[in-house]
Amino acid sequence: MKSAVETLNPTRVRLTVEVPFEELKPSLDAAYKKINQQVTVAGFRKGKIPARVIDQRFGRGAVLEEAVNDALPKFYTEAVNEGELNVLGQPEVDITELKDGELLAFTAEVDVRPEVEIPDYSGIEVTVDAVEVSDEDVDKSVEQLRDRFATTSVVDRPAAEGDTLTIDLEARVDGEVLEDGVASGVSYTIGSGQLLDGIDEAVTGVSAGGTATFTSELKGGSAEGKEAEVKVEVTEVKSRELPALDDEFAQLASEFDTLEELRADSRKRLEQMKKYEQATQAQEKVLDALLELAEIPIPEKLLQDEIETRKHNLVNHQLGQMGLDLKKYLEIQGKTEEEFDAETKEQAEKGIKTQFLLDELVSKEELQVGQEELTEHLMRRAQSSGMSPDQFAQAVVEGGQVPMLVGEVARGKALAVVVEAAKVTDSNGEVVDLEDEDETAETVEAGGEEAAEGADAPEAKADEAADAKAAEKADEKAEEKTEG
Repeated sequence: MKSAVETLNPTRVRLTVEVPFEELKPSLDAAYKKINQQVTVAGFRKGKIPARVIDQRFGRGAVLEEAVNDALPKFYTEAVNEGELNVLGQPEVDITELKDGELLAFTAEVDVRPEVEIPDYSGIEVTVDAVEVSDEDVDKSVEQLRDRFATTSVVDRPAAEGDTLTIDLEARVDGEVLEDGVASGVSYTIGSGQLLDGIDEAVTGVSAGGTATFTSELKGGSAEGKEAEVKVEVTEVKSRELPALDDEFAQLASEFDTLEELRADSRKRLEQMKKYEQATQAQEKVLDALLELAEIPIPEKLLQDEIETRKHNLVNHQLGQMGLDLKKYLEIQGKTEEEFDAETKEQAEKGIKTQFLLDELVSKEELQVGQEELTEHLMRRAQSSGMSPDQFAQAVVEGGQVPMLVGEVARGKALAVVVEAAKVTDSNGEVVDLEDEDETAETVEAGGEEAAEGADAPEAKADEAADAKAAEKADEKAEEKTEG
């Protein structure tokens, strides 16, 4: 077999392949055998029909077609390997010559990963937000914790802001009660904005047993978007009371004995969260600066496939779980379809360029991925997917996705190399050393892994994890209080 490579553009090549006919013999034999098992000819046992009879009855052309279809993938793969090509996607194959007994010739056009030159990233400089925690930030944090331990009690007075009501609803459109417009025993807190526009004004001042009527545009259901006359009956009014901010509250809501200790811990936790945010911001800005320095062509077909994949995942997975379609999502976001398409294309381009560039950096720096690193990454991915680590690991192995995860970790390490080389300054003009704390350095690397997955904002920042941990502790304390 002979092959030659012609470069059509930086991301596409044409392979020209010539195969001597004798190299087709294994595929020809397989074609005769396959046809033998599929047809019957009088006078011959099944599977024992001579080749000349098959040629006469069914045509030599049918046999050649079967043989060529069987052989093409093998010859194409050999040509790709011979040309040392890093192909992307499926080729467009055209058989240019097929001479029985002499020659098979074909061309294959296919996208290839472009050659990427790593730019000099030693001069990258970015500015990030300074780590600053104000007294107001601490107050807000403590108030959120205090809010978890609020108690409610039934009151015999008109409803007011912050009260939690039990209400019955009935919606009418054009005088007719909607089948899906009736609800009973709904819990609603005045001022939460979680139900219909206009309900707060309607129920404020209404006591248990009282009713009110208001007009509002329906946000869902069979008459979504239509104006409805809504009748609301208040069946119960509950007042919400917050615990006093004192040492007793600190002992109730945390492991600390005094309110001062609780506030100090809140400040420390907020500072750590902001350091995580700072590290993530540095990673994102350094990545953007690196991409600005690099010239990276993108195969058009790969870009279109990535755009379609992102749209599909959004519509069929994320929005589907929330009960939304794309039209409603765009309304909520205040975007036109054209703006959405432009943003999706920009994100897809960034994701592809990021992978090309970081993969090249992995190769240049000869970065390796250890088992422990892979396991940690798998645990993070499992958490974000909602699966247990064992379930996620099994799905990854069965789907042959282990190399993909290895690539994500390697790209995270590559981006960490660039971040470490960059000059990061905060908004106060102070140089930020992201290696000061091990956990912060890990955030940079984990952020690189997220960037490698698609160059979007990280799915689960460390501050969210810290918040979740604090919330979990508070919930445990609240449950203990309730049980007591």
